[in-house]
Amino acid sequence: MKKRTLGQGLEVSAIGLGCMGMSAAFGAPMDRNEAIALIRAAFDRGVTFFDTAEVYGPYANEELVGEALRPMRDKVVIATKFGFDIEGSGGFARKPISRPDHIRTVIEGSLKRLQTDYIDLYYQHRVDPDTPMEDVAGTIKDLIAAGKVRHFGMSEAGAQSIRRAHAVQPVSALQSEYSLWYREPEKEIIPLLEELGIGFVPFAPLGKGFLTGTVSADQTFGADDFRSKQPRFAEENRKANQVFVDVINAVAKSKQVTAAQVALSWLLAQKPWIAPIPGTTKLHRVDENIGAADIELGDDDLTAIETALAGAQMQGDRYPPENQAMAGR
Repeated sequence: MKKRTLGQGLEVSAIGLGCMGMSAAFGAPMDRNEAIALIRAAFDRGVTFFDTAEVYGPYANEELVGEALRPMRDKVVIATKFGFDIEGSGGFARKPISRPDHIRTVIEGSLKRLQTDYIDLYYQHRVDPDTPMEDVAGTIKDLIAAGKVRHFGMSEAGAQSIRRAHAVQPVSALQSEYSLWYREPEKEIIPLLEELGIGFVPFAPLGKGFLTGTVSADQTFGADDFRSKQPRFAEENRKANQVFVDVINAVAKSKQVTAAQVALSWLLAQKPWIAPIPGTTKLHRVDENIGAADIELGDDDLTAIETALAGAQMQGDRYPPENQAMAGR
């Protein structure tokens, strides 16, 4: 597997593995033994970058990832996240909390669940408007000095928050949504990351499955599937957004690859410091996704995509209002 270097020299596999869905997000959680086998099989295929968070489950996903990666701990990069009041609130819109005392407390739980004494990449999951960003970054700086954290990350943060944090403790990576149907980061965030030398880790690089062409126009989503609460997955918006799938499918057909591979290779072609983390619960999808690292989209391919999607905008918000309010702070 090819490698990518994020900020502060953090080297990861070009394609990572988002582990959230293994502990429920799009339905029932995976069988634990099957999930562990999947994570280890991904490592055997060259994946060294694994993403989790204390809120996934909650807690269960960190425990899963920790057990799965324990035998190869020194050969992988584990990213996890803090920043939600898990015990005091529930559902998809938990209250952000990043007070220094809270961070110092919750990291101990993450370390225990991950069966490790350090976290490679520790993200603030969402910006806490009630805690100065300098206090958050300063706390992570202390944790780095103590050897408990190696790199500082932020998730779904806005430009001002990134600048303020980076001035106190250099940020190695920003994790935010970015894909062929959601290109908002290109306006302000990607230029800022390039300026500051921060890597970019796109989550939902396949549009939570939509860009693979496997989500049908009449498909329904269960109440335990987060997509059921996302406006862009409403039936009328899926029909309007089909243009993105059609363009990706056309390129995939011409290159004799899959739609998922086109979507991922497009991301890899944008910047050399971008490392997407598609999630899956199936081994053949792991194989498909990591295959994207070996696919080169030429200038003609990239131009054709840009031309075909000129003026196209994703229809429907990506989050319900309560979640949207927490992004980009």
